[in-house]
Amino acid sequence: MVFLGAVIGFAGWWLHPLRRAGRVARAPAASVWIAMVAGVLATVVARMLGHVVGVFHDGDTLEWLACSLFALVAVTVTVGLAARR
Repeated sequence: MVFLGAVIGFAGWWLHPLRRAGRVARAPAASVWIAMVAGVLATVVARMLGHVVGVFHDGDTLEWLACSLFALVAVTVTVGLAARR
């Protein structure tokens, strides 16, 4: 899940329309790491919440889907907020 979050964070940063428009130009290396950390944290939080609530168990397809979607939303919001500064 950590690797999944890191990959989603990097892909989300790379493909985000505001970043591609050139609005995030101050510290591109730092924003990549922030997006990757946001993706990792989102996958970990989604996995923990799913297990606590009892929605899914280890390795379920729903677990991968929920963690991926939660990470995509978190990275999109993080990169979008960084671009608005």
